[in-house]
Amino acid sequence: MTDSRYAAQPWLDLLSDAQKGAISPAGSLVHALRRAVAETPDSDFLAYFDGRLAYRDVDELSDSVAGHLAARGLNRGDRVAVLLQNSPHFVLAVLGAWKAGAVVVPVNPMYKAGEVAHVLRDGEVAALICSDRAWESYLRATAADSPVRIVLTGCELDFQTWGGARVLTFERLPRATDADDLVAVARAGHKAPGDRDPAPSDIALISYTSGTSGTPKGATNTHGNIMYNAERQRTGLGLPERPVYFALAPLFHITGMVCQFGACLNSAGTLVLAYRFEAGVVLDAFAEHRPHYTVGPSTAFMALAAHPSVTRDHFSSFRVISSGGAPLPPALVEKFRAGFGPYIRNGYGLTECTAPCASVPPGLQAPVDPVSGTLAVGLPGPDTVVRIVDDNGEEVPFGEQGEIVVRGPQVVPGYWRRPDATAETFPGAELRTGDIGFMDEHGWLYVVDRKKDMINASGFKVWPREVEDVLYTHPAVREAAVVGVPDGYRGETVKAYISLRPDADTDPDALAVYCKERLAAYKYPRQVEILPDLPKTASGKILRRELRSRTQGN
Repeated sequence: MTDSRYAAQPWLDLLSDAQKGAISPAGSLVHALRRAVAETPDSDFLAYFDGRLAYRDVDELSDSVAGHLAARGLNRGDRVAVLLQNSPHFVLAVLGAWKAGAVVVPVNPMYKAGEVAHVLRDGEVAALICSDRAWESYLRATAADSPVRIVLTGCELDFQTWGGARVLTFERLPRATDADDLVAVARAGHKAPGDRDPAPSDIALISYTSGTSGTPKGATNTHGNIMYNAERQRTGLGLPERPVYFALAPLFHITGMVCQFGACLNSAGTLVLAYRFEAGVVLDAFAEHRPHYTVGPSTAFMALAAHPSVTRDHFSSFRVISSGGAPLPPALVEKFRAGFGPYIRNGYGLTECTAPCASVPPGLQAPVDPVSGTLAVGLPGPDTVVRIVDDNGEEVPFGEQGEIVVRGPQVVPGYWRRPDATAETFPGAELRTGDIGFMDEHGWLYVVDRKKDMINASGFKVWPREVEDVLYTHPAVREAAVVGVPDGYRGETVKAYISLRPDADTDPDALAVYCKERLAAYKYPRQVEILPDLPKTASGKILRRELRSRTQGN
């Protein structure tokens, strides 16, 4: 480091003793589960509509899943893909895989067949755990051309009997003959292998995230990475003993995995699950379970605040509400506080740093940059050094913009079997985020732009090339370029600029539908504009920056 201003960690002066004290995390969430079972075996761990599972229940059920996977030939270090919504099945699958010594590959249930196929092949996935409906509709065919040899499926209607859940309107399917029943396996009483406890340095997750190549890469989050952030949350948030967490963020996302599932289990708390986000159902759950903590993208809080049934009482039990994954407008923070009471605490992190590397601690409020109007994303933690560097990797002074780089115990060791990408993104074990920001002299971090072309739609990352590759398969498309454009609800949305082949017959709506049929819902372009030609460099490279300027000019 050419300058010690960031290494001096000025943010430490703003952290409380609890927030910056030394910690001794458990070795893994498996170890944290055993500790909770020893201390409070009959306390509720999972609440799913009207269903409840105690810590003892989850331990025994996940033991049986682990024993079944091992008996089916799953070896230590094998990969298990989990493609499920926020239900008890997800927790049992993940814990069962870890107890079997495996690596979990969380997969977004919104992925289409081609997207899942890449993950299964790239991760050399040996086992797949998914819903019955996903298996019947497209995963059976997708898995047939992959290394998958073990399949477990489950119905999200299990573990609860409440018929009024607006999001659980599907019918129970007949049992598949070519997949094992996850719930039956969990209740079969198998014993977990006795010699496969994960170590902190073992890979816990391969979390796929898009990168500079446009092809999703697997970040290798270790058990130590997860436990560091989970323990910092337990000691630093100031929640009551055995807190109630509401899973607003999806558990397959690194934020939900660590800041909800991991932190709650590490605190021996209760995790409230509601399948997937539906504002009315979430508000009902708030009223019933009186949670102390939740985290989600700003778009979720916008939807909750706009619901016709929302009242101030829905949020009266919360001690901490956090936001991350999408830009948090200062106006939303103030409007939410004025209307409902809680102050939404901003946060910043990436999959590559296992969720947060900076956040607004309880007891403090994020400042707003007077020049740009940007709300600070928070302060780094006590064991973390966040620096701002120029294009040459040299530190810039406080207040000047540059690339955000992160070093700390939450930063992953690299990407799954991508040594070149690892060397580029983690030089000297320091994460080059690709995000542009600055830090003030007190240590508050601000994110103002992204160096990469990544689009951030409601907290989900979209790589333009993924969308462009689909557009180029349309017979009418000659040229395609995809950019992110401002969106009042999503923060950013996907826009495609197209030039057509001669005599082509199509329109913007048809192109949007074409993409919607082939991509996850958050990836397809909400806006399509057809131009005679797209702007290019002399060498023929399409100029995305000119297209962005065109959008901003409008």
